[in-house]
Amino acid sequence: METLVVPAGEGRAFIIENGRRIRISTPKGQQSADFFACNGGDTTEWLSPPHTWMPTRSLHPRVGDTFLSGRRQPMLEFVEDGADGLHDFIIAPCDAIRYKQFGVEGHHRSCAENLVLAMRDIGHEITQAPLAVNFFTNTVVEDGFMFNTPSDPVVQPGGYVVLEACMDLIGAVSSCPYDLEGPGWAINAPGGPTEIVVELM
Repeated sequence: METLVVPAGEGRAFIIENGRRIRISTPKGQQSADFFACNGGDTTEWLSPPHTWMPTRSLHPRVGDTFLSGRRQPMLEFVEDGADGLHDFIIAPCDAIRYKQFGVEGHHRSCAENLVLAMRDIGHEITQAPLAVNFFTNTVVEDGFMFNTPSDPVVQPGGYVVLEACMDLIGAVSSCPYDLEGPGWAINAPGGPTEIVVELM
């Protein structure tokens, strides 16, 4: 088994061969892990949450779901959930524009930038971040409005998910660097981002 620690607020990319399993965990709890995956032989084919939720009819990933690409090809199976189903298919990865809109001056790390840098580190250049599966993110939709707060329930320390690859993939995880305060919109724990652990099994 290979273990990769994704430092708080950073991202890492890795190879996942067909049939291999990946375990993603939040050791300290309450830390969003933006998970991306693309076809290992064609980096223009990415995992797509909207294509995935069409056949499942669920805005939240569930054990037994098959994660599909934008070409509707099976990419991963969701085989084990140790985080009480607190995951999200809806929220777009944070990026420089979002932080600027929220009043941040200067550079702030983002999940979009983390993906670009992580892919570059393993020899692949991409120019735009696709949508992600946001593990350990408690999103609630009420009367058509979306909320994300750090209030109960939250993912506890040691929360994890296990996925199984349906094809050769390149995966990437961003330990979401979101650390801003705002009513009804808090992604990570109040103390700020923490590390994510990725284990290739």
